[in-house]
Amino acid sequence: MRILTGIQSTGVPHLGNLLGAILPAISMSRAGNNDAFLFIADLHSFTTVRDPQLRKENTYAVAAAWLACGLDVERVTFYRQSDVPEVTELTWYLQCMTPCPMLENAHSFKDALAKGTVPNAGVFNYPVLMAADILLYDTNVVPVGKDQKQHLEITRDIASVFNRAYGEDTFVMPEARIDAGLMTIPGTDGRKMSKSYNNTINVFLPEKELKKQVMGIVTDSKSLEEPKDPATDNVFQLFKLAAPPEAATAMEASYRAGGYGYGHAKKELLEVLLSRFAQERATFQGLMADRSVLDKQLAVGAEKARAVAQATLQRVRGRAGYGTGMPPAGPVVR
Repeated sequence: MRILTGIQSTGVPHLGNLLGAILPAISMSRAGNNDAFLFIADLHSFTTVRDPQLRKENTYAVAAAWLACGLDVERVTFYRQSDVPEVTELTWYLQCMTPCPMLENAHSFKDALAKGTVPNAGVFNYPVLMAADILLYDTNVVPVGKDQKQHLEITRDIASVFNRAYGEDTFVMPEARIDAGLMTIPGTDGRKMSKSYNNTINVFLPEKELKKQVMGIVTDSKSLEEPKDPATDNVFQLFKLAAPPEAATAMEASYRAGGYGYGHAKKELLEVLLSRFAQERATFQGLMADRSVLDKQLAVGAEKARAVAQATLQRVRGRAGYGTGMPPAGPVVR
């Protein structure tokens, strides 16, 4: 089974990225005979990040986070999106099969409008590039959060239209996989953790800066003595996701008993983040200090990814009447 997931290069991956995407994807890549394609979505980031040096730095940071979290590059295909130009050609073919109203109804476009901005065409076509990311590699499963489920459905719709027109076996039909327990990782203000909300926790920061983020988590105004509801508290929700189950059970009991303040909870959260991610933090800093390992691994991954991408694109070109000859319809050979 081939699985695929990507992280945008819009900044250093935060706790929500780690718990909601990176660590689950690494776990899936180690299971059974899974064939994992994991990539850095630096083309997607161009819709918002225009500074070339910043985007390059962000790309390195994302790569370092994946490797620091234990990604086995010998077992997976790990690559930078922009190193596989075939994805942009496929995006064009898919755009020509995509009705504009479908994109107008996409969450990504509606969210941009809701913010009062004038979206660029890249934002409008974001779901089509995402579809190309997925379909280019004959992907079977895409781990997604609840907010990305619609985009996966758009991918399936576009693939269905293309398959009906040019051969039912042109594209593999991908399935979404959602971890119900990790649908939404709360940020420091209670909303979904997101760089766009400026409510993230970056576990790769120096301890003093990480502490500042943790201590800034929004809580209610209950006093130290009062019992507290762990179900509605941001600190506990994050602690429960990062800490061992027995530690979360103990903190929950302290909340309900009273005599336990949010300052105590934040201190425990900081300690568990420093403890759980100690090795990852050290590895990340080492990789960012010497980028040669990252450059090498991304180059190897790009070569592996392009081999698959070129085969898929040749099939698509032939079916659509481009290139030489018209390959007969038949099963996709992997």
